[in-house]
Amino acid sequence: MNIELSIVMPCLNEAETLATCIKKAQQFLQSNNVIGEIIIADNGSTDESIAIANNLNVKVVPVKEKGYGSALQGGIHAALGKYIIMADADDSYDFSNLMPFLTQLRAGYDLVIGNRFKGGIQKGAMPFLHKYLGNPVLSFIGRLFYKIKIGDFHCGLRGFSKSAYLKMELTTPGMEFASEMIVKSQLKGLSITEVPTQLFPDGRSRKPHLNTWKDGWRHLRFLSFYSPKWLFLYPAALLIIIGLLSSVRLVIRPLHINNITFDIHSLLYACSAVLIGFQFFIFYCLTKVYAIENNLLPRTNRYSKLFKYINLERGLVLGFAILLCGLFLSFYGLNIWQDTNFGSLEPTKTLRIVIPAVFTLLLGIQIILFSLFFSILGLKNNSR
Repeated sequence: MNIELSIVMPCLNEAETLATCIKKAQQFLQSNNVIGEIIIADNGSTDESIAIANNLNVKVVPVKEKGYGSALQGGIHAALGKYIIMADADDSYDFSNLMPFLTQLRAGYDLVIGNRFKGGIQKGAMPFLHKYLGNPVLSFIGRLFYKIKIGDFHCGLRGFSKSAYLKMELTTPGMEFASEMIVKSQLKGLSITEVPTQLFPDGRSRKPHLNTWKDGWRHLRFLSFYSPKWLFLYPAALLIIIGLLSSVRLVIRPLHINNITFDIHSLLYACSAVLIGFQFFIFYCLTKVYAIENNLLPRTNRYSKLFKYINLERGLVLGFAILLCGLFLSFYGLNIWQDTNFGSLEPTKTLRIVIPAVFTLLLGIQIILFSLFFSILGLKNNSR
């Protein structure tokens, strides 16, 4: 008989609660006439977890590589079901109430996420920082960066089809696996929905494996790396626009606001902001190319057109034009110095020439070097 549903539980020393979770899952399959299997993805348990699973006649899949994501990947790859529902084996989720997930999967959704904030969080089930800071903030960042209408990015109870999982191409070994699943689903164009889910206090006497700050940072790092626009492009645009506007204004004359005067020192910082912004833009382009060429992000038509607009010839023309401006300003400043027989200069006047001269020299060279390197990356794309 074809297995419709595989219930996968990652396990690392969960002897206190594993039997309860397995029995609830078995009850769900039996009471709803679902043809399914239960898989325990064991990540190196040293307690009675494996013996408990064997006594209850469920499949045990040993996973050597440590980590929440690694354990789940091992269990999911061994699953035979058309659909898969995963959740922790700590009795914080009710395995006897999985029908809302299976219903949405049967309706055609590729990924179904539980929402604990809609379903209800029992007293003591979630630490204060997770409930009011970590989960809301990271979920907001996920919605902002990736335009995903999901209210709880880190709910551990979720379902998906086996075919959709293979399309996701998930790789992360740790807790960020939860974020990767949602982000990759969105990037791959898979259909996502959520259902209300209750969260209960877990039944363990030991501390949870989750590390608040370490794992929170891993989630934030992942969300940032897979969204180079927010990590590099938008800061680049902000720095370049503010820096250019400020530089143009301060080159003309000092700016007086009430009793505050912005002069050549502010001009130096403004020019530096443009250079830093351009560095952010370079990193955006390089990160985008690396992520797509290594199948971390999907290849799009916009990406292919990128190499048509940013090419070696245009970059060299722009870079050398800016470089020539820098050389012209440098010689102009040198003539002013020569007029004083190479003596002392008035800083407020000469630095309005010297700072833009140095700035354009540096920017021109950066554009030339970036164009050369980017054209090398474009060779692989053009060969496609």
